[in-house]
Amino acid sequence: MGHREDLLEGAKRCLLAKGFVRTTARDIVKESGTNLASIGYHYGSKDALLAQAYVEMVEGMSDAFEGGAGLRGEPGSVERFTEVWANIISTMREPGSLWRLSMEVVAMGDRMPEVREHLARAQREGARGIVTLFHGGREDEVPEERVDTLGYFYLTLMMGLMAQWTFDPASAPEADRLAAGLRQVIDAAAGK
Repeated sequence: MGHREDLLEGAKRCLLAKGFVRTTARDIVKESGTNLASIGYHYGSKDALLAQAYVEMVEGMSDAFEGGAGLRGEPGSVERFTEVWANIISTMREPGSLWRLSMEVVAMGDRMPEVREHLARAQREGARGIVTLFHGGREDEVPEERVDTLGYFYLTLMMGLMAQWTFDPASAPEADRLAAGLRQVIDAAAGK
């Protein structure tokens, strides 16, 4: 690996160990075995490097969201909805969960404008990807209108779920409770 990759891997380890706010450029250099000048040369700033590392870690979660062996429920079905949320929730239970770091990002976003801008751009692609997770298909075929509606609907659910699991895991909903709530919404919309 070169300095660019070493920095990225070191930044990922620092983020999980210390979070955004407490990670210093010197921490990253120590963890990566590189030098301070490498951060500016390859990423422009420590915050840009941390943002890139965070985005890559989130993107790496897609295998866990699919359950490793792939999803069994029919795309768009309540069964698929339940299965995907069960997989996502299982990642929230893990020690050193990436989702705790995500809550820090949300809480501190206004104090880290460079990070916030980088992540805002990445969020749109996350919305596109989550549509295919629940409904199948390929990301490059998801229409922009569907990203703006369905994609952001799922991201909003994920943010709320992430907050609940971070704040009070003992009372946070499991996937079956989310599916039961979805069924109630469907019934109410159908006038039942």
